[in-house]
Amino acid sequence: MEREPTSPVVLFDGYCNLCSGSVVFILKRERGDMFRFASLQSKYAQKLLGRLGVGDEAPDSVILVEGGRWYARSTAALRITRKLRHLWPLVYGLVIIPRFIRDPVYDWIARNRFRWFGRRQTCFVPERSVQYKFPDQ
Repeated sequence: MEREPTSPVVLFDGYCNLCSGSVVFILKRERGDMFRFASLQSKYAQKLLGRLGVGDEAPDSVILVEGGRWYARSTAALRITRKLRHLWPLVYGLVIIPRFIRDPVYDWIARNRFRWFGRRQTCFVPERSVQYKFPDQ
């Protein structure tokens, strides 16, 4: 991977049912062919994060890479909603809530995601029709 991705890339925990379900949710609602996806466990994600200088501060749930920058936790989730169809972009308005309030709520959900939604035995595998959106497939 020599170049920065031209499409926003959603990095997610491929073993998390909530995270994998969120990918399916985004795929059904994205405007056009907007996003690319990779599990955080993939070599693609590790190389991309390394190039961006993301170290141990990276969360293990969701990261959005867009325009050469990376966004994590609630900011990543809200920025993703801006690029969805229908009324979902309105959710981005929650960005006015300070991050020091948003992120602890996000982190609480992330800490409990396996207990509430379960954990996959194998990493998420996309349907054949959208595999081109997953550079590590």
